[in-house]
Amino acid sequence: MHHSRLLRQSMVARVIVAAACIGILAAQSVSAQSPSEQPPSAQPGSINVTLWTASAGAPDVVAPIKKWIADFNASQSTYNVELTAFPDANYAYTDTVVAAALSNSLPCILDVDGPNIPSWAYAGYLQPLALPESTVNADFLPAMYGKWQDKLYGIGRGEDAIGLFARKSDLDSFGIRVPTLDKPWTGDEFQQILDTYKNSGKFKFAFDPGMAWTGEWYPYAFSPFLQSFGGDIIDRSTFQTAEGALNGDAAVKWGNWWQKLFSEGYSPGTSQTAGDRDNGFIDGDYGLQWMGDWAAAKTMDALGDDVLFLPAPDFGNGPKIGAGSWQWAVSSTCDQPEGANAFVDFVSQPQQIAEFADSRTSIPARSDAAPLTTKWKEGSPIAVFRDYTAAEGEIRPPTPQYPKLAKIFEKAASDISNGADVQTTLDGAVDEIDADITANNGFGFK
Repeated sequence: MHHSRLLRQSMVARVIVAAACIGILAAQSVSAQSPSEQPPSAQPGSINVTLWTASAGAPDVVAPIKKWIADFNASQSTYNVELTAFPDANYAYTDTVVAAALSNSLPCILDVDGPNIPSWAYAGYLQPLALPESTVNADFLPAMYGKWQDKLYGIGRGEDAIGLFARKSDLDSFGIRVPTLDKPWTGDEFQQILDTYKNSGKFKFAFDPGMAWTGEWYPYAFSPFLQSFGGDIIDRSTFQTAEGALNGDAAVKWGNWWQKLFSEGYSPGTSQTAGDRDNGFIDGDYGLQWMGDWAAAKTMDALGDDVLFLPAPDFGNGPKIGAGSWQWAVSSTCDQPEGANAFVDFVSQPQQIAEFADSRTSIPARSDAAPLTTKWKEGSPIAVFRDYTAAEGEIRPPTPQYPKLAKIFEKAASDISNGADVQTTLDGAVDEIDADITANNGFGFK
């Protein structure tokens, strides 16, 4: 088992609170579902296979999962998959899984956010998947494969992509060209565009990056800007230091640009409300918005053909967006790995992927599912998001340290947005990252 004693000790501190979450959150998730919403009862003599998801409170996610469970259970008589859906606010689901792992009470099948796969595999929570080659070798998007040390531990059901939401009428009135994947806006061009929007007096803010959303949103949505400048959260050549990547010249240029967005009034800061984040662009308060495909349908309903979904700007190192979403995995303690893998294989087929893509407005994880959807067929207004993730997608650092990196980056980006000295803040983040690497003996890379 490739995990250090220190990593496990660092998790124990979270277990006292998180252990209680298992029972509390499970009770909440079950009580939130009426009997009619539960999958059909098990076939006589079938073996129970437990499944946890982080989908409580997200009907567009949990609805297809319930259907798949019902379909899988009806398709054979050996296994009966049982669902427990947890909420995912403020890392609650992750804390619950960590507590369950340390108390040896993990379910068989786990819902895992893609960037956490290396961490959970390294800590011994997961076992490699055992799927048919026909499934593994299907045309999945690259970020749908959750790997650690060349072994497959997770496989995705859908992908998301971020783009710049804009109104065509605004671009036309300001004489701004529509960017393309082949010719995105450059960093200098984007700054001129922000100046144009700000100086027009038409908007409360020129650009909404989404500061009301915290947690994983920061590394998912904002670290690609850093990467486009030429920096990164960690040096990916070794994963043994953040020196130079997070505090070098490119990273400082990113930090200065990032701080300017807020200090000079281009963007709403950390005091932004959730309501303003959700509705500010549609209401006309924001000129441009950094937003994901999951909001495309709502925005089209409000703005019709006037809304454009544009590629990311290129700040010098290519346009970048975050890649990698929720995946299915099998726990290391699962006593029915055959049944668990059979279910994961079942839900990884084109029809099931298509059902999720339409329900969640999520990019189909594999290309042969797209023609089976209503939202993602060729020519659909939102099909561009699949092009964006294929061309611009950058997975978050695939290291067991990632959960810690995410929180360190979130704090640094937040502090810089609120006026902290850029170089000092980034140096401090590097020191914290490097100390954590040393304390955990290199996280298995040595």
